[in-house]
Amino acid sequence: MNEKTLSKEALEIIDSYLNFKIDEMSCGIPYYNNKKTGSRISTRVQKGKGSPEEIKQEVRELLIKEGIKNIKFDLKKFLVERNIGIDCSGLAYYILDAECQSLGKGKLKDNISFPFCKGIFRKIKCKLRPEENIDVATLAHNTNSHIVPIEKIEPGDMVTILRENKERNHILIIHKVGYINNIPNIIYYTHSISLPEDGLYGHGIRQEKIELGKQEWNKNYIIRRLHCFS
Repeated sequence: MNEKTLSKEALEIIDSYLNFKIDEMSCGIPYYNNKKTGSRISTRVQKGKGSPEEIKQEVRELLIKEGIKNIKFDLKKFLVERNIGIDCSGLAYYILDAECQSLGKGKLKDNISFPFCKGIFRKIKCKLRPEENIDVATLAHNTNSHIVPIEKIEPGDMVTILRENKERNHILIIHKVGYINNIPNIIYYTHSISLPEDGLYGHGIRQEKIELGKQEWNKNYIIRRLHCFS
């Protein structure tokens, strides 16, 4: 079976979230739902939109502020209890941004539009702080991406789930595809999610797969590709 993967740069971004490290401690970054917590704090990290480096800086500042040093502790619990994490669209943004740059297309923010940003001040905010204003609906909008049939799926494609209740929208990023005779057989994806069975600390970034020959494709899953990736 042949395989295709995202670029080295994009895979490194995924690894930075999946194996987040502070000194000798490591964990996967937890899921963060800004609408659920009601946070209005201005920093990206506290909105679930922080890059790995921004999250690391925030954690180090909190460790100093709280006087925690030279000891081992449960890093995942520390992050969850301080509402530090990444939401699904924030994770997608940083992965796709790295892939976009690796393809020589420049930064993602220069290749997408914000069709839901209305009014001059809102448009300026979206342009200046794209990471904080990216959501599933924006990436899945026809101005930014187009539908791809499953038989043509490739790493970097997005699987989007759009519902009437926007709080339940979700996005998966395909990081690897396995092929048999040039036909997709296994799809590997990365996402950030919280499920009821995850409990208080089990949620966050994870990688899973869909075996197309064995599993039925979820009809709510729509595969889309950024125009700049075509």
